[in-house]
Amino acid sequence: MPDSPLSALPALLLPGLICDARIWAPQVEGLRDRFAVTAINGYGEADSLGAMAECVLAQAPDRFALAGHSMGGRVALEIFRRVPERVAGIALVSTGVHLPRPGEADGRFALLSRGVEQGMEALVDAWLPPMVWEPNRSRAGLMDNLTAMCLDVGLDSYERQIRGMLARPEVESLLPTIRCPAMVAVGEHDAWASAAQNKAIADAIPGASFVCIPDAGHMVPVEAPQAMTDALARWLETVYAGAQARS
Repeated sequence: MPDSPLSALPALLLPGLICDARIWAPQVEGLRDRFAVTAINGYGEADSLGAMAECVLAQAPDRFALAGHSMGGRVALEIFRRVPERVAGIALVSTGVHLPRPGEADGRFALLSRGVEQGMEALVDAWLPPMVWEPNRSRAGLMDNLTAMCLDVGLDSYERQIRGMLARPEVESLLPTIRCPAMVAVGEHDAWASAAQNKAIADAIPGASFVCIPDAGHMVPVEAPQAMTDALARWLETVYAGAQARS
């Protein structure tokens, strides 16, 4: 990578449920000439959001920016809860901050049962399509690549991650304490974490920007890769400006 003004302040990109670094591949490719970006490939054996946060911190530098997609947004907030002084900026993409809702556990465990009884392919076949805006599901290669990623992450990881999600701590009270440059982004057609839900998160963070990306559902980093990359680039510029002002 050429010398970058952010080479000493890397950005860590965190994946969501049964995703890995591939969900952020377009952004790593699109940003790496200007910024030091690293997509975290997963959370190992972690079965709680706290353990996922510690998994990321074990490989993080002293100071960094964080962008988390879906469950990764909750992991980013858990990292901020633990080490706010190390977080130079935070971006939350297609995420939520609410506690488990009625019926959520039943739905997640029903999918787990489907995976146990019929195989991971059956779980992914039921879970993945609603995560992608319907017109994008026919895009060449998109669903095949997402399916392959989810299958590779596997059933054991799904079980660990949903147990962690169902035991998630309260986080809404954390939002007003965020003072670093923050962005909240979402796909306009996200059927899982709606634009209205994400706008409310942005409104709760002082000074946060809000980006609603057209023609995308929940898997916005790969459904609208250029728009997501551009949004991250604008946010990272503000992170760098803030870091310069601090120094």
